[in-house]
Amino acid sequence: MKTLAERRQRRSDDSDARLRELLTKAVPDPSGTALVAVGGYGRRELSPFSDLDVVLVHTGAVQNIAEIAGRIWYPLWDSGTRLDHAVRTLDDMRKVASSDLRGALGMLDARHVAGDPAITVQLRSTVLADWRAAARRRIPAVREDWQARAGRAGQLAYAAVPDIKESQGGLRDGVMLRALVSTWLVDVPHAEAERCRNQMLAIRDTLHEVTGKPGDRLLPEVLPGLAEHLGYDDPDAFQRHVRGLGRRMNHLTTLTWHRLDGVLETPRRGPRRRRPDLEWLSPGLARSGNEVVLESTAKPADAPLLLLRAAALAAERRLMLAPASARRLAQEGARVPEPWPREARDLLVRLLGAGPGLVAVWETLEEVGAVETLLPEWAGVRMLASTSAVHRFTVDRHLIEACVHASGLLQRVSRPDLLLVAVLLHDIGKSAPGDHSVAGAETATGIARRWGFTEPDAAMIGRLVRHHLLLPHTAIRRDPDDPATVALVAERVGGIGVLELLAAMTECDARATSPAAWTAWRRGLVEGLVRRTRDALEAVPVSEAEPSWPGRDVGHCWVDAESSAEGTTLLVGAPDRVGLLASVAAAIALSGLQVRSARAGSRGGTGWSRWRLSDEYVDPARFRQRLLGVLGGTVDVEARLSPPNDREPPHVSLHPEASARATVIEVRAADWRGLVYAVCSAMAGLGLEVRSAYLETLGPRAVDVFYVADPGTGPLPAARGEGAAAAVRRALS
Repeated sequence: MKTLAERRQRRSDDSDARLRELLTKAVPDPSGTALVAVGGYGRRELSPFSDLDVVLVHTGAVQNIAEIAGRIWYPLWDSGTRLDHAVRTLDDMRKVASSDLRGALGMLDARHVAGDPAITVQLRSTVLADWRAAARRRIPAVREDWQARAGRAGQLAYAAVPDIKESQGGLRDGVMLRALVSTWLVDVPHAEAERCRNQMLAIRDTLHEVTGKPGDRLLPEVLPGLAEHLGYDDPDAFQRHVRGLGRRMNHLTTLTWHRLDGVLETPRRGPRRRRPDLEWLSPGLARSGNEVVLESTAKPADAPLLLLRAAALAAERRLMLAPASARRLAQEGARVPEPWPREARDLLVRLLGAGPGLVAVWETLEEVGAVETLLPEWAGVRMLASTSAVHRFTVDRHLIEACVHASGLLQRVSRPDLLLVAVLLHDIGKSAPGDHSVAGAETATGIARRWGFTEPDAAMIGRLVRHHLLLPHTAIRRDPDDPATVALVAERVGGIGVLELLAAMTECDARATSPAAWTAWRRGLVEGLVRRTRDALEAVPVSEAEPSWPGRDVGHCWVDAESSAEGTTLLVGAPDRVGLLASVAAAIALSGLQVRSARAGSRGGTGWSRWRLSDEYVDPARFRQRLLGVLGGTVDVEARLSPPNDREPPHVSLHPEASARATVIEVRAADWRGLVYAVCSAMAGLGLEVRSAYLETLGPRAVDVFYVADPGTGPLPAARGEGAAAAVRRALS
């Protein structure tokens, strides 16, 4: 059986033969014309559904060139060939290469297919000479394109749904490296880069074969089939292999850019030095260009501390840690005596607090195997995909990104060292079964002891990891005005020092997750909870907040809306009755609005509710008309808000300890627009009122909390609470 690489070669050869045949039929004498393969076809890298990138190049003196082109293109289209074609003169090709970056990169791989070979030779030599002559001017545009692709497609090593071609670290990066090397300004490890690229090509070939269509995104549903075809028993192992290729390619690319920066900073003219100048940094370490390297005076016995010092210096100065130097230090022994001495621990904290420079340095440490020597537990989260759709990174990259964000918050806490270490380790338990916070707390405590922290400090790090989700989950899923909520947080936190560290951890964790995880609304909820908890810990009296009355004591339906860039506050009042909140929830769902939280009350026969919506604008008059239709029974709510048939069974739980004024019911279910209405309607059917609700959407799932009570009373008796939970399950099942 032919290998995937041989099949790519065969597809290219077959396409070449077909094009030669078509050109011969189109023009008996091909002088002055040539069919030239560019891009992936030029590199003989056709996947099963790749486009055929081909240009009919001519001298400009050929008669009827459009007719000749038609005789070539139409038979290909008729046969279903995916064709990316053009007809250009040599001058046109040169102009395109000089003005269009993608065009230039494709032409650097130009290959003669048919016709006059002199044209192809001239094209290749001219384009390559122009590319080298303009390299210093054009390289910034290449870098901008590279960064823009990362913004669009993420990084192959860390993206939730990687794109094997467009993601940073993917196939297009391999092509970019070839183009950068062809400038003669920089070199990269060719064999390693080509090895990664060829394995990615094999993955893309298999993706086309498994799905039967073109594409480059590794969607979760295709991973098992891909893994099986490529000989992996475990899809997770295959996914780690793919991410490992992407990380290696990205590391080579980052290294190349750092070296190019050094070249571009050097004046073009002047004598070339045989050896680069070295800038002394620390005993055994120096700066060479944009890299931290070992000096000849470095001693093998100093390797463990020297590696940490080199990493910290490189990260703080936004330099690369030279892979060769890091590899040598790692091979000579990166294991630090346990427990770690104070100097080693301080160097680690410096590294973690270095800011954005940490990312590239940490990747180098991983490439040379030093991370798992310093932190063996890292192997469990290395390239581990997150199970949450909210996360934009794999677990390991998320932890490093969180440390980068923590570096900007160090002045807010009294123990920056504990913050940085706890942030690095907060998801270290995600490879273990069960609650990752519980498993991670035990693991983090042991790591902290090994790193030489005192027993109280190690216990503090474990406590921070154990409760790193306490503030965001409580702020979003509980009533922050309820004294029971504040008391629960204060009890678990235990002190203001822990509270300030958890508040900083929450921000770092959320910012490293995704922009949606730290909106102004979420930040406001967390900061409000922190403020109330601080007051409680400082013994400032905390009283139950009475819901503020909107001030509209009338006997008819009214709607007010206050809009801002962060969303809309919707105030609704109507004659009070059982099920009023369900009717308002139905009108909101039918209007396509996204609810964040709700508060409700009644006074003088008028029921009112305050809704926090994600939407920036709501027309109150239009919403009132829709609500009147629901209240008047002219809208068939049940028919229009019917739940999807293929949803998973909901998880409904009671939390009697969460409030002294109502029973808290937590609902975790597949999200759909009528969910809040269904819960409120179920409560109305039992004669219960929903006093407030706090709603969160995590990807396709909803985590909603409802404060429920009998009218005019407090928490429900146990049996009535269980009945309410059962009613919600029936309504959502």
